[in-house]
Amino acid sequence: MTQEMNNGLSSHEPKPSNTPRADSSNGSTRQAGQEPEATAASVSHEPQEKQQLSALKGLGILDRYLAIWIFLAMAIGIVLGNFVPETGPALQKGKFVGVSLPIAVGLLVMMYPILCKVRYESLHELFSHRDMWKQICFSIFINWIIAPFLMVNSFPPPPPPPPPPLALAWAFLPDKSDLRTGLILVGLGRCIAMVLIWNGLAGGNDEYCAILVAVNSILQIVLFAPMAVFFIRIISHESGTIDISYNVVAISVAVFLGIPLGAAVITRIILRKVAGPDWYERTFLRFLAPWSLLGLLYTILVLFASQGRQVVHQIVSVVRVAVPLVVYFVLIFFVTLWVSRLLGFRFSMVVTQSFTAASNNFELAIAVAVATFGPNSDQALASTVGPLIEVPVLVGLVYAVRWMANRWDWK
Repeated sequence: MTQEMNNGLSSHEPKPSNTPRADSSNGSTRQAGQEPEATAASVSHEPQEKQQLSALKGLGILDRYLAIWIFLAMAIGIVLGNFVPETGPALQKGKFVGVSLPIAVGLLVMMYPILCKVRYESLHELFSHRDMWKQICFSIFINWIIAPFLMVNSFPPPPPPPPPPLALAWAFLPDKSDLRTGLILVGLGRCIAMVLIWNGLAGGNDEYCAILVAVNSILQIVLFAPMAVFFIRIISHESGTIDISYNVVAISVAVFLGIPLGAAVITRIILRKVAGPDWYERTFLRFLAPWSLLGLLYTILVLFASQGRQVVHQIVSVVRVAVPLVVYFVLIFFVTLWVSRLLGFRFSMVVTQSFTAASNNFELAIAVAVATFGPNSDQALASTVGPLIEVPVLVGLVYAVRWMANRWDWK
């Protein structure tokens, strides 16, 4: 990736349509034809008071206080699980692909709306410009090689005396195999949801981010199952302590990602053709906007209600999972940002690359953990902590990258 690539991107980035797009969080609209780069490039020329506007103002009430809602969902679930003994058994009645029906519904609901926003019709841009392929390859390398190996250990400690661990899951949880597995699942799930929000708030390239979301959606159906088996069973040598089946993981991914992805593609094609792009972007997406987060909160509530007493006695485990997650999100973000800037990428592309690398598909991680290990497992608990940590950390990173752009006059 040379200066030629950087120059090429100036003229060969995908050209968005002129259809106004509804923001997923607050229902506001903006013209998709407005280049994100123009916004980023004009930061230094705007009045100082505008530069200081809080990034949180771009979020609706659900997004802005998502960490609080997650805490409340967890608390309500724990209370129900502890003081209403029949809650757990009731939630386990009825199964769908090995998952209780209430949890399965929540998982599908929270995946569908965000996938409806992806501009699948712009995928042809991938095949049009050589420089975009370079950017895509760089992102795939970070997301599917560097990030998973950062979360797991490529050389897990043998029986005692173990050498110093080389990656986060082993470094922070050397004695907790189940929690470690949940962390690995979080590290394997690449961005297809909240990254669109963080990218937009930080001034990234919206169209390129949408392309990456589409690419990662497809890659996850193909790669998540074998990579989960590879990292958990082969590299981490966990076969003696857990029973993970390739078929179970593959079916879980195909159902909980394939169904909402297929439904989203069909919905987008039909409604845009019948009702028009303007109605789809302004009305339909605005209606769908809150359902993804509502589905997430519902799923977390049901998960914690199912675990109930177990969660109360695992507060230490929750904290232990939170620490490596914070390190992971911050480290992968700034490493990607530094390398991207070193390679000469423009601000909007650096932002998109960095937030894509740092964002994880915690919905899929929860789905696979629940389907494979059960809702009462430590793996499900570890994956559920993911969104609780990711949201506040990435909000902080939005502030950080905007501050760096202003300070360095980064365009």
